[in-house]
Amino acid sequence: MNRMNFSDIGRVGAINALYEGTPYKPFKAASAIMKKDATSVTRGKMLLEGTDFNLIYFPLKHLGYKAATIAAGELYAAFAHPDVLEVSIGVSAKLDFPQIKELWEGMVTAAKEHGFAHLGLDLVPSRNGLIIAMAASGHTDKLWTARRPKPQTKDLICVSGPLGAAYLGMSLLEENVAGFEKDRTQPELERYKMIVGSYLKPEIEPSVLAQMEELEIVPSASYLVDRGLADAMKQLVRDTGLGAKVYADKIPFEGNTFELGKKLDIDPVSAAFNGGEDYRLLFTVPILKMEDFRHNLPTFDIIGHLAQSNVGAVLVMPEGAELPVHSQGWKEDEDE
Repeated sequence: MNRMNFSDIGRVGAINALYEGTPYKPFKAASAIMKKDATSVTRGKMLLEGTDFNLIYFPLKHLGYKAATIAAGELYAAFAHPDVLEVSIGVSAKLDFPQIKELWEGMVTAAKEHGFAHLGLDLVPSRNGLIIAMAASGHTDKLWTARRPKPQTKDLICVSGPLGAAYLGMSLLEENVAGFEKDRTQPELERYKMIVGSYLKPEIEPSVLAQMEELEIVPSASYLVDRGLADAMKQLVRDTGLGAKVYADKIPFEGNTFELGKKLDIDPVSAAFNGGEDYRLLFTVPILKMEDFRHNLPTFDIIGHLAQSNVGAVLVMPEGAELPVHSQGWKEDEDE
């Protein structure tokens, strides 16, 4: 079977071929999809081979799906509906058209799920491995933005799913890198497929904003948990000027998380706080909306609440002890 090479079809031909059979069009300038009473929101993200993913075990289709899902999550965290996703792929010499096609198929799948009306693509050569650069834009209703309440103590801290699993899944895959080089199936990992899947193919519910708008639940703050819960809490405290308490026994975990944590000698709570790669949404919701939120958005878990500013960011243990939260990238004197 002949292998299709970029040298045979060229950059333009490759891009045209990748768009075949998709609802998107190549080389089409993204038109402004702004509504009259909406505000534009733009977010960027870059994923680097060797830093953000390892192609020894990462299926390219999953990687493409994850990349586009992350872009959508960045918009959801800004309470914006996705409109346009522009992607630039730095293609290394070890990858050719069939591999890039797999990557692109994953991106198209996620882009359709999250309602991106336009999906742009450029291909460029890379000497430093595979690079995925994304610029996502969306819109948020001006009236909705105006209705966003000021954060208050006792606002509920809510997350959209289990935490820590992605880091544990990545750690398990890294531990088995040598095995993947011999056998990509790795049947012994089947027991932890949900945890591994949390890392390889994170999912965010596309209807979350529409549901909250319908319920008239306006969060006082919102974030994408991508560098761990500790980092998100630090941002929350910085941005609101308030304290934040998260309860250890309220943090949601994937099944088998503690079993795998013991196997890898990794504390699941530490993985949730500092592991990263979860890509969960974190909202703070006025306490008066608690019942509506709990009953109508069951995929979210209430894990804590905002507090007085002197509290800082703390983890409350089951016995009542309050432990200060630390996060990489934050100097402690910046948090005072």
